[in-house]
Amino acid sequence: MFKSAYEQLKTGVAIGDVPLSDYPRPGLKRDSFLCLNGKWESGQTVPFPLGSYLSGVKGPAPKEVVYERKFTLPKGFVKDRVILNFGAVDQCADVFVNGDYVGSHEGGYVPFSFDITGAVCEEEKENSLTLKVTDRLLHVYGYGKQRKKRGGMWYTPISGIWQSVWIESVSYDYIKAIEIVPSLTGIDLNIESEANDYTISILYDGKEVYSEHTCYDLCHIEIEDPKLWTPEEPNLYTIEIKTKGDKISSYFGLRTVGIGEVNGTKRILLNGKPYFFHGVLDQGYFPEGIYTPNAESVYEEDIKRLKALGINMIRKHIKVEPECFYEACDRLGMIVFQDMVNNGSYKYVRHTVLPTIGYQKLDDTKVRVSPETKNEFALEMEDTLVTLFNHPSIVYYTLFNEGWGQFDSDMIYRWAKTMEHTRIVDSTSGWFWQQLSDVDSYHIYFKDFKFKKSQRPVVLSEFGGISLKIKGHSYAKHKNYGYGKCENGEQLTDAIVALYEKEVVSKIKDGLCASVYTQAFDVEDETNGLYTYDRAVCKVDKEKMCELAKRIAKEMEGCE
Repeated sequence: MFKSAYEQLKTGVAIGDVPLSDYPRPGLKRDSFLCLNGKWESGQTVPFPLGSYLSGVKGPAPKEVVYERKFTLPKGFVKDRVILNFGAVDQCADVFVNGDYVGSHEGGYVPFSFDITGAVCEEEKENSLTLKVTDRLLHVYGYGKQRKKRGGMWYTPISGIWQSVWIESVSYDYIKAIEIVPSLTGIDLNIESEANDYTISILYDGKEVYSEHTCYDLCHIEIEDPKLWTPEEPNLYTIEIKTKGDKISSYFGLRTVGIGEVNGTKRILLNGKPYFFHGVLDQGYFPEGIYTPNAESVYEEDIKRLKALGINMIRKHIKVEPECFYEACDRLGMIVFQDMVNNGSYKYVRHTVLPTIGYQKLDDTKVRVSPETKNEFALEMEDTLVTLFNHPSIVYYTLFNEGWGQFDSDMIYRWAKTMEHTRIVDSTSGWFWQQLSDVDSYHIYFKDFKFKKSQRPVVLSEFGGISLKIKGHSYAKHKNYGYGKCENGEQLTDAIVALYEKEVVSKIKDGLCASVYTQAFDVEDETNGLYTYDRAVCKVDKEKMCELAKRIAKEMEGCE
């Protein structure tokens, strides 16, 4: 931890406050809920993960921990069912209410819920909630960039609750989930509920543009005078759905993502037109909370910081964020390339050294991965796709990154495409390509970027990583991890612009459709961010970066 991180805490969360208390599920929102964030009786401050300063628990993340707290359901709160919701808990959780076991969950990156109606006391009487968490950083589960011996490109591990905990009460006919598939003129809406009739209203800019009463769970809705979603104009529609006993609000954007041939070259299309995705790698780490920022507004501030540099895309790197992050991307107009969270093994020589110098062939059907690890990856991938399906900002998924935990990627691609046919799927980001993928995906750090014309769009999914350490704003006093080094912001900006001109701008005409610079923010030892870890210093010249973004967009226009 470094001094500037502690300075941030002065405007962060005070003990006794309720941190991150906004409704945690903006895509399926009800009028009332009971937030269980804050200081728990067992000493933790939820939802900050153990291992972080803001958790209130000193020392490294424990392998086993028990969370306990009391709660009372307010008068008039209970309808027919009471649901207990967790945003994410790393890695395995057993949950008890008033001593009764109500359920378990494995995997640390997706939300889960339990119906606790039969376990809770009546309104205005005290209940006890106990959560027993085990996290041995087992690689059968997704673990991302966590490592017991952190350093370099590996970061401080966390455990326990790291997203919001809340209770809501619902009617028997409550809306469990919705699926929205957008087009350029309307949506296909699928409602999961026990109800047999619905009232659907759609609003744009506060004015109703559609209203209908229907008994169908699945319906197609055309929007008059549709306003499309783009990063430049992130138009969103509000949708309200009512049953006899329930009412939820959500939102959607009208946009399509696909692949088409433009002047003989395969391109990624946004709303039917070729678009260049000018992005950065975002690890989603914060000095005071590691996995969790001290407020929901931090996500919005980070997005605005990147948009100020002309960036229109974030590659969310092997971490799934709380839904408020994706809502901010939807609302502010920031495209997301979303990674699956890796599980399985990583070997430095096999997965990094040899591929970097050119040994990039691998038959991943012959890789030794346990059946349990394969099954868990598939389950976590499925949960991720379902959880994030309705966010218009997400246009692209990466299945495996640089071979970490990679197995049977053609089979996994087929499975992913049966669930998610509306977005681009990158099977193998970096190297170890097999037969099936929507794109050709390259990581280039220590050599010139060269590629042959392909039958698929080309994505430079990682490059750059030039280091600049800012005194007083760096995590590690003596460590400085990156790919190349600069002495000041002027040098860094010039180096980045020159790299883009050589490896990105000049390649757009040949089929390059997206680039991902490493990276948005410093993370622990890594000092290759455009901003410092504490977000206090922008290391690059904003005006020059915006001029670069305009140059990229103009080059793309010339390819249409």
